[in-house]
Amino acid sequence: MRALLSLAIGSFGIGMTEFVMMGLLPDIAQDLLPDLWARSQEQAIGQSGVLVSMYALGVVIGAPTIAGAVARYPRHRVMLGLAVALALFNALVVVLPGFGLVGMARLLAGLPHGAYFGIGALVAADVLGPGRRAQGVAFILTGLTIANVVGVPVGTYLGQQWGWRTAFLAVTLVFALGAVCIALFVPAHEGDPGRTMRSELGVFRSSQVWLTLGVGAIGFGGFFAVYSYIAPLVTEVAGAPQWAVPVTLVLVGVGMTIGNLAGGHFADRDLRATLHFGLAGLAAALVLLALLAWSFAALVVLALIVGALSAMISPAIQTRLMDVAGDNQSIAAALNHSALNIGNSLGAFLGGVAISLGLGFTAPEWVGAGLALLGLGITVIAYRAERRTLQASAAV
Repeated sequence: MRALLSLAIGSFGIGMTEFVMMGLLPDIAQDLLPDLWARSQEQAIGQSGVLVSMYALGVVIGAPTIAGAVARYPRHRVMLGLAVALALFNALVVVLPGFGLVGMARLLAGLPHGAYFGIGALVAADVLGPGRRAQGVAFILTGLTIANVVGVPVGTYLGQQWGWRTAFLAVTLVFALGAVCIALFVPAHEGDPGRTMRSELGVFRSSQVWLTLGVGAIGFGGFFAVYSYIAPLVTEVAGAPQWAVPVTLVLVGVGMTIGNLAGGHFADRDLRATLHFGLAGLAAALVLLALLAWSFAALVVLALIVGALSAMISPAIQTRLMDVAGDNQSIAAALNHSALNIGNSLGAFLGGVAISLGLGFTAPEWVGAGLALLGLGITVIAYRAERRTLQASAAV
C-alpha cells in the first residue's frame, strides 16, 4: 500500500500542475500579457489558454514516445525518473520569464505525464489482480482527483495571494516529495525486456485503438472546454467574488473523486454502459450549466456533477484501451493520457476561440456539450464495428 500511495503523490502533483492553471488564467494573463490585458481582458484570457494547450501537447507527445521507449526497463526505476523530471520541469515554470518561455516549460512539464500514469496504472492493476483492473487504474487516478479537491484550490489561493508562480513552486515540492517516496517505498518491478519501441508502436494498427483514442480526445474535450475557463464563468457570469473560484474548484474536485471511483467500479461491471452514460450525462450537464450559470448556486451544483461525469469516463477509456491493445500494454496505458490531453488542448483551444469571438463566457459550455456528444457517437461506432467483427469471425 505504501508503494501505491507513493505513486499517488506523483499523480496528485500532476493533478495540480495540469489544473491549477485554469483557476489562475486571469492572473497569468495580466502578468505575462500586460499590453493585451490593457486592451481586452477577454482576448488576454483567451490567449492565455494556450498555456493549457501547451501542457496538453507535451502529454500527447510524451505519452507514447516515453512509454514505448522505457517498456523494457524496471518500472520502479522508470517511475522515479519520471517523478524527478516532473519536479525539474515544473521548477522551470517558476523561474522562466515571458509568455513564450513559460509556454515551453509547460510543454516540457507535460512530457512525463502520460508515461507516469500509464506505467503506474500497470503496477496498480497487477497488484489488484484480474477483474479489478479498472479499479487499479482508478486508484492511481485518485491522486489526480484529490488534487482537484485540495491541491488545485490551495494552489489557486496561493497564486492569487502571492503571485501565480507560487502555485507552481508548491507543485515542484510535491513532485520532489513523490520522488523521495518512490525511491524509498516502491519495490523492484520488472519491465518487459523483450519489448521494443517498434513492437509497442504496433498498437496503432488497430482501428479499435484509434476509435477509443477518439472517444477520449473528443468526448473528454467537452470537460476541458469548460474547466479551462471556470474562473471567468464564476466571477463574470455568476457575479461571484474571486474567493468563490477556489470553492468551485473544490466542488469540481469532489465530483471528480466520486466519479473516478464510481467509474472504476462500474467499468469493471459494464464498460460500454459506463462510457455511454458518462458521455451522454456530461453533454446534458454542460447544457444545463450554460443555461443556469448566472446563478452561483446552480453553477456549483452543476460543476460538481460535471466533474463526476467527466471523471467517470477516464478509467473506462483506459481499461478499454488495455482491452483492445493486445500485448502492447505499456503504450496503451499511456495513450489514454495522450487522448485525454488532446481533449484538454482541443477543449481549451475551442473554448478560448469562442470567448475571443465575443460569444461570452458561457460559450465554452455549448462547445463542450457538442464535443461530449461527438465522443458518444464515436463510442457507438466503435462497439458496432467490434460486434460486426466478432460476428464475422463466428461465421467463419
